[in-house]
Amino acid sequence: MTQSQTPYTPVNAAPVKSFFVSMLTRDIKLEEAILDLLDNCVDGIVRSGLAFSDGSRPYEGYWAKVTFDRGTFEISDNCGGIPWHLSEYAFRMGRDPGLAPVATGMVGVYGIGMKRAIFKMGKSCEISTRSGSDEYEVSITSEWVDNEDDWEIPVQPKDTKMSEDGTTIVVGDLYEGIVARFDEAEDGGYFKSELHDLISTHFAFILDKGFRVIVNGDIVQPRSRPLIFADVPDEDGTVIQPYLYRATYKTDRGSDVQVFLAVGFTRPIPSQDEVLGEQDEKRYSTEEAGWTVICNDRAVLYCDRSELTGWGEDRVPRYHTQFIAISGIVEFRCDDPAELPTTTTKRGVDASSILYLQAKNKMREGMKLFTDYTNRWKGRTEETKEQFSHGVLLSFNEIKVRASTLTFRSVRRSIPGAVQYRPSLPRPPQVRTRRRRITYLKSNDDVAAVADYLFDDSDPSPSDVGERCFDLMLREASN
Repeated sequence: MTQSQTPYTPVNAAPVKSFFVSMLTRDIKLEEAILDLLDNCVDGIVRSGLAFSDGSRPYEGYWAKVTFDRGTFEISDNCGGIPWHLSEYAFRMGRDPGLAPVATGMVGVYGIGMKRAIFKMGKSCEISTRSGSDEYEVSITSEWVDNEDDWEIPVQPKDTKMSEDGTTIVVGDLYEGIVARFDEAEDGGYFKSELHDLISTHFAFILDKGFRVIVNGDIVQPRSRPLIFADVPDEDGTVIQPYLYRATYKTDRGSDVQVFLAVGFTRPIPSQDEVLGEQDEKRYSTEEAGWTVICNDRAVLYCDRSELTGWGEDRVPRYHTQFIAISGIVEFRCDDPAELPTTTTKRGVDASSILYLQAKNKMREGMKLFTDYTNRWKGRTEETKEQFSHGVLLSFNEIKVRASTLTFRSVRRSIPGAVQYRPSLPRPPQVRTRRRRITYLKSNDDVAAVADYLFDDSDPSPSDVGERCFDLMLREASN
C-alpha cells in the first residue's frame, strides 16, 4: 500500500456568515425578536443601577418607542445607552462564556438578542447610542452581511448629538415577509395589535413599575393578574387568600436564586352557565387563567394551562373552564441570568431545569388547594359569593408586601429555609341526606319471573322491579 501524497493542512473552521445569520433567526418569531430589543432597553436601565432603587416604581421616567411601516423599523429609548467598554458584548455575535455578567438582574445571557432581532427583519441597520461621554454610531450594511471575509463592523463618532443617554436602532432593507406584516393597510393592524398584547403581558410587571412603551404612537397598558386577598376570615376561621411560597435556591455555581410563588383566585368561581359559556364562546377570561413565570421582572411564560406548569400532573386535574378563576405567578430572581430557568429566546421555560422542577412541585401543591375548592363547591356558587365579598384584588407586588404580615411555616422535605403560607379555604357543610341506596344481586330468571308477576304489559328494568317490590312491602309495613 502506497502512502498518500496529499498535503494535509489545517481546515478553515470559521463560520459562514450567511449560514450563521439565517440559523440565528430561524427559530424566533418576529414578535419575540422585538421583545428581545425591549429586554435590552430594560437591561440598560438595570446597568444604570436605578432599577432596584427604593420605591415601588423604580423604572419611572424610562421609556421605549417602537415604530414600523413598510420601509423601516425603529426602536429608541432613554435607558442609559451602550458604554463603549461594553461594545464588544453588545455587537459581537455571541458572548464570551468566560465573561462575568455585565450587571446583576439582567436577562441577557448569550449576546445574540439584538443581532438576531436585526437580522430577523432586514439586511441593514444604523445604531446610535449615547452613554455618558461615549456617543457613537454603528453601521451594518447588506454588503457587510454578504461579505463572508469581513467580520468587523464600522463604528464612528456620532455626528449629531443625542439629547439624553439612550439608544436608537433603525433597521432597513426589510425582507419581503416583514414588509407585509409591518404594512398596517395590508395587515389590517393585526400585527400591531398582537405585539401590543404581548408587551402588555410579558412586560406587565415592569410597566407596573413605571416603564413606558409606545407602539406606533399608542401607549401600552400593563395586563397583570391580581389575586383575591381577604383580610377578614369567616366565623370558622376560613378565608379566601392565595397560597404563597418563598425560598432561596443555591445553584451549582454558587449563585442564589430567589423564588416567590403565589396562586389563588382572580374572581369568584364560575357557575355552570358561565362554564358552558366559556366552552361555547371562548371568552377572554379563560385566556387569563393558569400560570405566569417571571424571571428578573420579565414574564417568560404567560397564563400557561398545560403540563409544563403542572396541570394534569400528580393529582392536579387537567385544565378545564371550571378553573377559569385560578391563576398563579412564580417569580425567579438572580444576579446571574444564566442561572434562570429560561430558554434562549427568553420567552419560554426550561422544563428540564432542576430549579424549575423544584419550584413546580410547590406550584402543583398550591394549585391543588384551589382546584379542590372549586370541585367541592361545584353547583353551589351562590353560597360562595359571601366568601369572596371580603376580598380585594392585589397585584403580585402588593401580595409580596402583604406577605410580611402573614405567618409562614417551614416546609418539610424542601430546601433549607423554604417557607410557605397555606390558607384555610372554606369547605361546604356536610349535608346528611334522608335517602339511602339499596342494591342487591338476583339471577336473571328470578328477576324476569318477578317482573312478569308485577308488570302486565311492559319490559321493566331490574331497578324498576326492585323499586316496585320495595313500594309494595312499604305499603304493607305501613298498614
